[in-house]
Amino acid sequence: MLKRSILALSIVTILSGCSLEGDDGAAGANGATGPAGQTGQTGQPGKDLPRELNIEVVGRFNTGIYGKSAAEIVQFHKASNSAFAVNAAENRIEVISLANLPIAAVGNGITDDSLSSVPFTFPNSVTVKNSDGTDMTVALGEANSIAIYGDVLAIAVAAPLKTDNGAVLFYSLSASGVGTLVKAVAAGALPDMVTFTPDGTKVLVANEGEPDTDYNADPEGSISVISLTDGAPADVADTINLTSDMVFSSDLLSSSDYNTDAKRRTLLQTAGVKFAGPAGTTVAQDLEPEYITVAADSKKAWVSLQEGNAIGIIDLTDMTIEVKALGMKDWGQYLIDVSNEDEVASFRKLPNVYGLYQPDSIASYQWNGATFIVSANEGDSRDWDAYSEDIRAADIIDPDELNKTFSTELQALYDATGGDDGLGRLKVTAALVDPDNDGVVEKLYAYGARSFSIWDQNVNMVFDSGDDFGRISAAILGNNFNSAHTENKGDNRSDDKGGEPEAIDVGTIEGRTYAFIAQERSGDLFIYDVTNPFQASFASHYINRDFSADFELDDDLTEPCDTTEGMDCTEVPLAGDLGPESIKFVPASDSPNGNPLLIIGNEVSGSVTVYQVTEL
Repeated sequence: MLKRSILALSIVTILSGCSLEGDDGAAGANGATGPAGQTGQTGQPGKDLPRELNIEVVGRFNTGIYGKSAAEIVQFHKASNSAFAVNAAENRIEVISLANLPIAAVGNGITDDSLSSVPFTFPNSVTVKNSDGTDMTVALGEANSIAIYGDVLAIAVAAPLKTDNGAVLFYSLSASGVGTLVKAVAAGALPDMVTFTPDGTKVLVANEGEPDTDYNADPEGSISVISLTDGAPADVADTINLTSDMVFSSDLLSSSDYNTDAKRRTLLQTAGVKFAGPAGTTVAQDLEPEYITVAADSKKAWVSLQEGNAIGIIDLTDMTIEVKALGMKDWGQYLIDVSNEDEVASFRKLPNVYGLYQPDSIASYQWNGATFIVSANEGDSRDWDAYSEDIRAADIIDPDELNKTFSTELQALYDATGGDDGLGRLKVTAALVDPDNDGVVEKLYAYGARSFSIWDQNVNMVFDSGDDFGRISAAILGNNFNSAHTENKGDNRSDDKGGEPEAIDVGTIEGRTYAFIAQERSGDLFIYDVTNPFQASFASHYINRDFSADFELDDDLTEPCDTTEGMDCTEVPLAGDLGPESIKFVPASDSPNGNPLLIIGNEVSGSVTVYQVTEL
């Protein structure tokens, strides 16, 4: 009874309290206005897209060696403000000082030789560790590629006999660019490209594994993975092979569906990977790793498998590779010039004619946290003494060659373009002729796509430049477009692979991401804004070449300028840059002159040219 009384009293008290609360008072007057804040900095004026770029030659180094790959792969060493370039002709590295690089363009970019080099040589043989830890001496041939991470230089060197295993030499670089050999690590056959992962913990090597010309030896292609700890390389590389390390990600497949070479070949061919070689060659022998690019997080990489028209996705955690076919380019949708006989730029669409993308160099960048790969779609064939897939379209219907028949549609197109002097001139692969072997050829497949492409991280196409390169080059160069790099003869390469997009890199200028693509034969430099890969757009074109110079050389000769063979290199120094092979972008933050730079190695003219690229 007492508890109930207390509870009742508490409720009454609470209710009484509520009824005794007064109404809210009127709002008070506004307080005095506080002092004004300081005026903020004036914002930068907005810029229209696409932005105009200014491309200028600010320095050039000339080896004076022509047609011998005296300036191939280029890199940049920040501490010494130096460009490094592979000089295969002298089998050394050229260390080119950029310390006093001007911000004003040189007087004549075509003939400039304002930069100088200090040669960097490496030994004829090195000691490497076998897998069992024992030492082995290996002879060294030509350097194929270099890469620099901080003050560590890696040089990929082939064996004197290219079908033997090569090595990677590691050097510590001083502040002046002088190298001290740290270690040599064995790699696979013909290590053709070397690169560091962005975190500096690994070096990846594309071992191309080309056959000798008689196919007496045909090593397997592979990827060497060399781990580094505090900049020190491991004694032995791990290997990602193209046999048991190959995977297929589809949940429709189990590992037993690709556990033999025959099964892997069938799956890859069905997906569109091109195989071309003598009977009996394996998948690993036919797939030849060409060029590697690595994701920003250093967990995945991508390797171009050029002849196979594919890109491999490398998982650096699982140490596996998945090969993805790149598909075909339909020249019925784009304009192309396929004949060099008329010596003029003449374009048309060609239904039932296709291009294999077959990229050489590739690079990558980030957008919205994802990796995108850019590819220079050069194209390449297998053309050896013991086996060649290289034929002209006219050879297909030649009774003395393949002795096939074109379909009604393809024959009509052949006739309309000029027959032997038209579509008949186009070089195509014999490996894809008449797949059903009924004697009738419905489609032709040419090498390369005469473009650059953007692919997502799963190797799905996002963008392709289509027929831009041919049309832009012809508009600017006129009949000099598609010229060879061994002579000034316009339209010379239209029947083959066009200007041949060879070198590519990406970089950021004033917050925008650009792709820089150079064509090996014609020498054009194309720049695209790829900031948003789904909205890529052409930005600029430049060429550092004088087509009035009269010269001819043959880079298949031991002496490319041999006058007894009718060659004349007298005016090569006046011709400018010939045969761009590689591009290295240097951001403004690392640049010796404070502006973004492009360093380009030109293998035929033997020159290294430095451009600055700024916004107008």
